[in-house]
Amino acid sequence: MRNLLPDPSTVRIDGPWAHRDVHANGIRLHIGETGEGPLVLMLHGFGEFWWGWRHQLTALSAAGFRAVAVDLRGYGDSDKPPRGYDAWTLAGDVGGLIKALGERKAHVLGHGWGGLLAWSAAALHPRLVHSVVAIGAPHPLALRRQIRRTALRRRERNQARAIGALFRGQIPMYPERKLIKDNAVALEHLMRQWAGRQWAASPDFTAAVERYKQAIRIRGVAFSAMEYYRWAVRSQIRSDGRRFTEALDKPISVPSLRIHGAKDPVMLLATAEASRRWLDRDAPLQVLPTIGHYPHEEAPDAVNKALKSWLSGSF
Repeated sequence: MRNLLPDPSTVRIDGPWAHRDVHANGIRLHIGETGEGPLVLMLHGFGEFWWGWRHQLTALSAAGFRAVAVDLRGYGDSDKPPRGYDAWTLAGDVGGLIKALGERKAHVLGHGWGGLLAWSAAALHPRLVHSVVAIGAPHPLALRRQIRRTALRRRERNQARAIGALFRGQIPMYPERKLIKDNAVALEHLMRQWAGRQWAASPDFTAAVERYKQAIRIRGVAFSAMEYYRWAVRSQIRSDGRRFTEALDKPISVPSLRIHGAKDPVMLLATAEASRRWLDRDAPLQVLPTIGHYPHEEAPDAVNKALKSWLSGSF
């Protein structure tokens, strides 16, 4: 019997948070939220959904913040339109969501692709962003520059090789089919490769990856996830990509905190360090030893401590 695809509502996991839909930038976005106070908006990375911020939702709400984690466009129980996966539109989703939540500004916290969007929102919509926290996410132009600089180097660990597996997914249909084949075992393999050894060997990893494998199999999610990367590559030779680069090629005007795993094999520490060129104000870089690409899940206590210190202004 053919396996049925999971219903989008399966991502509305019970916990000390509330679920609701918010309409922003022309689409419906699902959020999980808890707490009251200054808004902290959390943007997940590739292959995940809002639940990746479960540790931060509870910690930040207890610390006096309004913590909101969103399913990005195309993910979880948010809308999955056939287009709109360019960074211009995705940054507009972030800005529109902040306004739709009734706030003038937000601390924008992002991991991986969500971190790239946090930087983009700060550059394109600075009046809506109070500060940026980027976890495992260099500045987009630092990532682009490091990929170009190392693309022809074959005998060393470099950024082009580190992220090459996803940027090879440019052909239609096949990458998403491979991603969800056999209960999305390809996603599990990717996450295991990217995680630090300790978390990858833990029961928490096993439980988390099962959630993500189910969520990536929701109809339309795998396609949407790959469209993020297709635009990132194809925009390099398009006019909208050049305009995006020009818009981002200026110092970020808001304070930023960077948290990076020393063992991150996909977004290299050297690339995170190269981001300093585009940061105008305070931008401390906290490096966590032995941690891979998922600091907020691998070392939630350390990350939560850094977040609360940063957001309270005492970092």
